Amino acid sequence: MAKKDGGDVGPALVGFAAGIAAEFVMRKALNFAWTRVTGEEPPTDLESPDVSLGRALSWAVMAGVGVEVARVLAVRAARAKLVGAGPKELEV
Repeated sequence: MAKKDGGDVGPALVGFAAGIAAEFVMRKALNFAWTRVTGEEPPTDLESPDVSLGRALSWAVMAGVGVEVARVLAVRAARAKLVGAGPKELEV
């Protein structure tokens, strides 16, 4: 099965798997870091009135940015290894 642009589906699957793995690892690392820094487990129910707004927002921003950065880097690295480095930069 090929993608619409005629490309191979292999790099997409490898990228997807790398993204899932990176998200899992980063979430574990963030949970560990949050616990070490604050001395408490990270909030699990951000909508609960028992969790302060500052704590909920801090965790949401840290987890969101951290997981997405890890996922993007993992997908790009996996695809680069699989299909090559990609288009070369234009020299000025």
